[in-house]
Amino acid sequence: MYNFRFSIPTTIYFGKGQISHLSELSDYGSKVLLVYGGGSIKRNGIYDTAMKIMNDAGLTVMELPGVEPNPRIETVRKGVDLCKKEQIDMVLAIGGGSTIDCAKAVAAGAAYDGDAWDLVLDPSKITGALPIFSVLTIAATGSEMDKFAVISDMTKNEKWGTCAEAMKPTMSILDPEYTYSVSRRQTAAGTADMMSHTFENYFTKEPGCDVQQRFAEGLLKTMIKYGPVALKEPDNYDARANLMWAASHAINGLISDGSKPTWCVHPMEHELSAFYDITHGEGLAILTPVWMEFVLRKDPSVVRNFAEYGRNVWGLSGEDEAKIAKDAIAKTRTFLFETMGLPSNLRAVGIDSTENFETMAAKAARKSVGSFVPLTRRDIVEIYQAAF
Repeated sequence: MYNFRFSIPTTIYFGKGQISHLSELSDYGSKVLLVYGGGSIKRNGIYDTAMKIMNDAGLTVMELPGVEPNPRIETVRKGVDLCKKEQIDMVLAIGGGSTIDCAKAVAAGAAYDGDAWDLVLDPSKITGALPIFSVLTIAATGSEMDKFAVISDMTKNEKWGTCAEAMKPTMSILDPEYTYSVSRRQTAAGTADMMSHTFENYFTKEPGCDVQQRFAEGLLKTMIKYGPVALKEPDNYDARANLMWAASHAINGLISDGSKPTWCVHPMEHELSAFYDITHGEGLAILTPVWMEFVLRKDPSVVRNFAEYGRNVWGLSGEDEAKIAKDAIAKTRTFLFETMGLPSNLRAVGIDSTENFETMAAKAARKSVGSFVPLTRRDIVEIYQAAF
């Protein structure tokens, strides 16, 4: 296990009615930029509740609506301009990971003299940010409790992740009841997303990381247990609560610090989203089993990793590690595509051509240097083609 620094400064208020803690934003100033997406928070009543609490606390609220599912740099720039023009004190995101990511980039951009895209391309330029708060409405990305944000410039077919300690939210409110109205499709995609975060950290060659590994296995078993329950019973509080808390821990450093390699599947999917604007969790679901099968063929030494996964997550047994590894991947495929009903290939999400695969693979290969099993551009092209 390598040396690491672990810090989660985010205060979490978890459970029913915790939105009342938005009144505490008055401790950080008087002007709030409220960031949200397509308007679902107005239909389900969260917007009215939040506005009343903030108004009663004496807060002035400006709004940045319309954040895209893959948040655009243009929207970030609008938010930064608002913050600077109106002398905003803090940024509040109400929504899922895309909304929170946008809010993070806005908060960092408001503390920067140049263009916000600079901060996406070069995280070292992020030296500060306005205080960031969130009310989570979709369990998936874990952005409510981490330092990461992913922003797209669709004019360039670019989607990049950036990160900084300053972008960790000051406070996040996690009320599982707010996820009851999440659609089947988004519930399934969110489960795939949090599983992928866990896989990216779990499959590592770093020795001596038993604590991280056992935590990761527990998270995966929880996702596998409660994902299908949430599909069948959207208002099952225990299912929604466990998925929400598992998603947070999949990416807040608990299972990665001291052990993680560079992520690999996410860079590949980011290219898919940058070129085709597909749902992130669906892209991850399509790529994950294909990636598993490919790296197992390319580097037979990782059979022990996949066999361990099969035994400890899926309860498989036997002496033949190669068989257990392959069965574990098959179980993963069945869970994602049959149990959760996610699309099983790229054609199913509207990608009808392989013409961009070479360009996408070249960029993904640069982003994933140092991954669990190193992949070349040609390797990634093969993975895209197998997923096609």
